[in-house]
Amino acid sequence: MIKNDVFYTRTMAKVYADQGNLLKAAEIYRYLLECEPERRDLKDALSEIEGKLNEKSPDDLIKLFNRWMDLLLKYHNVRKLMRFRNYLKDIR
Repeated sequence: MIKNDVFYTRTMAKVYADQGNLLKAAEIYRYLLECEPERRDLKDALSEIEGKLNEKSPDDLIKLFNRWMDLLLKYHNVRKLMRFRNYLKDIR
């Protein structure tokens, strides 16, 4: 994976965290701490993000599973429609 360090700022990490992309936010904070290990504010922010990552509830997994099942069913229906469309082309 190629890192685009241009956008690796504390602000960008906060934006990712606010959007719920905690893994990306943690990645950015870790990168920033490699560059400036003495920064206490970055350590605190990373600690907060890691705490949130560790407190994922089972409800989050249930929501994710339900979303996955919904997408799987939609994919299955699209495949059936495509087969039916091809069938109609063949009989014409």
